[in-house]
Amino acid sequence: MTKASMGCSKVVSSLILVAFLSSSTFTLAFPVSNSGSGHGGGFGGGYPGLYPEFYEFSCPQVNDIVMSVLEKAIGREPRMAASLLRLHFHDCFVQGCDASILLDDSTTIVSEKKSGPNNNSIRGFDVIDEIKAKLEQACPQTVSCADILALSARGSTVLSGGPSWELPLGRRDSKTANLSGSNANIPPPNSTIQNLVALFNRQGLDEADLVALSGELLVNVVSFLFIIFLVSSGSHTIGVARCVTFKQRLYNQYGNNQPDETLERNYYNGLKTYCPRSGGDNNIFPLDLASPIRFDNTYFELILWGKGLLNSDEVLLTGNVGKTMELVTEYAKHEGIFFGQFAKSMIRMGNISPITGSNGEIRKNCYWINN
Repeated sequence: MTKASMGCSKVVSSLILVAFLSSSTFTLAFPVSNSGSGHGGGFGGGYPGLYPEFYEFSCPQVNDIVMSVLEKAIGREPRMAASLLRLHFHDCFVQGCDASILLDDSTTIVSEKKSGPNNNSIRGFDVIDEIKAKLEQACPQTVSCADILALSARGSTVLSGGPSWELPLGRRDSKTANLSGSNANIPPPNSTIQNLVALFNRQGLDEADLVALSGELLVNVVSFLFIIFLVSSGSHTIGVARCVTFKQRLYNQYGNNQPDETLERNYYNGLKTYCPRSGGDNNIFPLDLASPIRFDNTYFELILWGKGLLNSDEVLLTGNVGKTMELVTEYAKHEGIFFGQFAKSMIRMGNISPITGSNGEIRKNCYWINN
């Protein structure tokens, strides 16, 4: 382990006790094929246009370059891991994993960065820029921005103490963005369980994916419209939330000027000191009070204890829909099971409608389509 990654895992907040738990590695087999084209398909399991060895000959050093940049970035700022997870999530949930989230405004593009869930909240672009620049030096116009987002999400998870997985690669970059899709497809922090399940099902993901990805992708919520993320997605075990995203639970959960009764009393009193009834909307609080920069299963334990910060956290337990309550309890008891499901769910999410084959492009600059 490098000094940077060791520094990342040893950063301890003066307010919390970080639980040091061992990480696990999970490898999943995917078909070796380079067929497939366009948007569409790719929900759930393997996608025929993606496979882990995609850059084996064209850019064999791709993962080493990505990890070297991530180690430095996360070593400087551990919360960056959550931000990069969130970028991948916000990308995949809007017209598929195609790096559309990175596009800036142009004469033909209306940027997704202007959407409610993204505006003044998503971050990590400088890290993606650095990775892209180094890859362009080593392997010009070879590695897509969409694959950089996927590789950065995996690397961020590993450097935060979480699992690794065999990552299917070969995504190409879109030439379009979808502002309306960004506003419509990313869950808000006050989501009901029914809304969460529906939004995940829309992407071909099930309840097991919802609960597992909520544990790491719903983090770093800095927008009043967004949970994370799924959110600071990714992931709620390594991020923070602004007061405005959970204030209603403290003072007016049901429109009767009363708090959310599911909040544990001492936790509720502590939240009020950070989030007063009037003002303080930009004050931040850890989504995972026990280990906010460590990828572990504490998020699920906190939900069981009535210490899930966001409404969208708590409804996983109390929403009484499907098996989400059972999954929260299982992941709280068995970190290894959570890690395994998280790895599978990240692969499933990364397979949402990729562009493959000769479609799309490999952008020279992640912010602009090629001329």
